[in-house]
Amino acid sequence: METALLALGLVLVVEGLVYALAPSLVEELLAALRALDHQQRRLIGLIALALGACLIGMARALGA
Repeated sequence: METALLALGLVLVVEGLVYALAPSLVEELLAALRALDHQQRRLIGLIALALGACLIGMARALGA
């Protein structure tokens, strides 16, 4: 449970930093995402999911 709370907290910190430091960049990113079709967005999401799962596995292997 502690690990899940830590992970959620880290996600919120990173998301908060993006919105606090570069709100116009977020708008540009959203516009760029709108220009992609559904399949491209789905592929980006799957790649992010796989990368995140790999990072979690690496962290667990290192003792986190």
